[in-house]
Amino acid sequence: MSVTERPVTVEARHRGLVTACLMSATLMQALDQTIANVALPYMQGSLSATYNQMTWVLTSYVVMAAIMTAPVGWLSARYGRKNLFIVCLTGFTVASALCGLADSLVQIVLFRLLQGAFGAALGPLAQATLLDIYPLAQRGKAMAVFSMGVMMGPIIGPTLGGYLTSDFSWRWVFYVNVPFGIATVLGLAAFMPRALPGARSRFDWLGFSVLGVALATLQYALDRGDQLDWLGSPVIVVCFILAGLGFYLFIVHLTLARNTFVPRAVFADRNFIAGLVTIGSIGMVLISSSSLLAPYLENLSGYPVAEAGLVMAPRGFGTLLAMQIAGRIANKVDPRLLLFTGFSLLTLALYLQTGWTPDVSNFYLAATITLQGFGLGLVYVPLQIVSFQTLAADLRTQGAAMLALVRSVMAAIGVSLTTWVLDRMTQYEHAVLNAAVTPFSRPLQAGGAVSSMLNPATHAGAAQLDAMVSSQASIIAYVDDFKFMMISTLPAFACLLLMRKPAKHQEMEMDELHVME
Repeated sequence: MSVTERPVTVEARHRGLVTACLMSATLMQALDQTIANVALPYMQGSLSATYNQMTWVLTSYVVMAAIMTAPVGWLSARYGRKNLFIVCLTGFTVASALCGLADSLVQIVLFRLLQGAFGAALGPLAQATLLDIYPLAQRGKAMAVFSMGVMMGPIIGPTLGGYLTSDFSWRWVFYVNVPFGIATVLGLAAFMPRALPGARSRFDWLGFSVLGVALATLQYALDRGDQLDWLGSPVIVVCFILAGLGFYLFIVHLTLARNTFVPRAVFADRNFIAGLVTIGSIGMVLISSSSLLAPYLENLSGYPVAEAGLVMAPRGFGTLLAMQIAGRIANKVDPRLLLFTGFSLLTLALYLQTGWTPDVSNFYLAATITLQGFGLGLVYVPLQIVSFQTLAADLRTQGAAMLALVRSVMAAIGVSLTTWVLDRMTQYEHAVLNAAVTPFSRPLQAGGAVSSMLNPATHAGAAQLDAMVSSQASIIAYVDDFKFMMISTLPAFACLLLMRKPAKHQEMEMDELHVME
């Protein structure tokens, strides 16, 4: 049998302080997914490394966080949620300080691995604690608070990282966690309720090992596949084989073994399974959409870096506004209606982006990006409620860990797929457009200064034509990528049909059993 934990209780007067500490921990962990992105060129010179080597500063954190998310539920049940939270947050803070002190590439990659290992538990533990300490009527607001940390961290991370790097040093990208980490650890130690550990059981090393191999090899293949020509590289092929074999063995082990670190009961809840698929759709869009916006604005539309950041800011404002609205009305209306509305707005925003050109107005850009952020925010809060409302309280930490794991994995897949689509479609569209540009094309035979300047028989003319074709090919490729992301949201609509809302008396009964005021 899998070990499960007992629900916690908390006095109402401490709830606000506990929430503030949980929010701080969640935001720190979410920020570190993207805050180091803009600092890589500065770190590259300081640590005497190549750009490809510096990407390990990002991927090492993501890989280790994905691997260590899976056993969070077992560790929480075995050692107690409060004990695990304090240990992980302390380790995360120390690892952040060590990252700032690193003097070599080996050191910073090692410390980032430690940071990812300790940080993996922070989000799931925070979410499970919020679900326990808030009654059902206030759970929408609690999930809105949690969602702001999860969603806003990756959005504001690059902006904060750029400010710290330019005005101070790249090391402050990591040092910034230290004072907040210390204060949060002290707050959790003083105010967080203590959950009693569950029954003792042996750790499922076999299940954890095969899942860890699957996640690590999949992440490596996704990160390096585009540089190594995907299936043209034997290394990437081997990684995909190992990942597929690892996931297959994990599923077989989960089905047949007596003791698994992920309880089978988690996967027996229909709402939760639908929530896993839905959170995967969000993960596909959340990071990949923002990773496409910056190069589009800077490389095609000609925005300076600072101005591009300002143009992207409305996305975060839209997300915050939607979360506030969803948090207030989630328990007053059917959450599935909010999910449908949010995904409809998100799909509409991605559809509008397929009509973008480099000379699109600032107002249209801001309106579309705001609509996208609003749709994401309107989806995330009710999704947390629907996913957990029929799940037993002693399975909440395991459930939160699985949601975080699926979101992270699908985000990595989304970034890799959108990058692959962009590169391949750019090449394809370049070939298609280039085939129509010949000395016999009518515009090039019209005479005058333009045809003379673009004469493909001259080196200058050929270079000018190639630059124009490349630019147009990139514009069309981005449109194809926006279409791809729009299509990736469609499975979520089917999941809404699988979700069910429990009867009112069932909700109140669960709340009375698992939450003590």
